[in-house]
Amino acid sequence: MSTPSGLEEWFAPEVHIKGDVYTFLWEGEERSAKLVNKKREQMVRYQWTDDNDNTSNFFEMRIHIDDMTGELALIITDFAEKGEESGQRLLWDECIDELKRHIGC
Repeated sequence: MSTPSGLEEWFAPEVHIKGDVYTFLWEGEERSAKLVNKKREQMVRYQWTDDNDNTSNFFEMRIHIDDMTGELALIITDFAEKGEESGQRLLWDECIDELKRHIGC
């Protein structure tokens, strides 16, 4: 969830890191985000650098393991402007589908 090679498998075709800043490239679009929180093998949170004044403009990926079943879930928390929620949800669905293909689910 925080290495360029891992993220390139399912999140963005090209990922570069300089310090704590990740640059994601998708078909001509480039966005940068700062890694603001990380718990090894549990979660990562990125803050988009183009909106430093808005601390709610982040995305987070968290791994949850159910105590009863042992099943693993990836929980995504993301910020979306009003009216953009369905588009953001669609983008994440596509990313998750790619992740599932990559890990063989």
